[in-house]
Amino acid sequence: MFDFDATLPLMALQFLLLAALLNAIFYKPMTKVLDDRDNYVRTNNLDARERLAKAETLAKEYEQQLSSARKQSQLTIETAQNEAKKITAEKIAQAQQEAQAQREQAAKEIEQQKQAAMATLEGQVDALSNQILEKLLGSALAK
Repeated sequence: MFDFDATLPLMALQFLLLAALLNAIFYKPMTKVLDDRDNYVRTNNLDARERLAKAETLAKEYEQQLSSARKQSQLTIETAQNEAKKITAEKIAQAQQEAQAQREQAAKEIEQQKQAAMATLEGQVDALSNQILEKLLGSALAK
């Protein structure tokens, strides 16, 4: 059935040589390219994850800083408003005191002028009554 001559080992040798040649020329470069590509993808994936984690951390930090800045600005605004209210209240109280002082001063001046006018009027009334009395007495004595 089978003839075992030199062809069978030669065919086996050719097959092994072809397999070694294909392995050296085709399979090794192809597996190297696939391994390199896999490493490249893995490296980029890890790098992207690290960058994403770093970006999320920075975003959280910035949100906290922003929240803190908002709270601080709110406190500053409230403090400024309270100070403005206090200053306004002080100015209003001061203006009211000045107005009250001016009213009192005006009332004193009016009272002084009233007293002066009354004194002048009393003097004039006394003079007029004396004149009237003299005329009445002078006309009664003349009769």
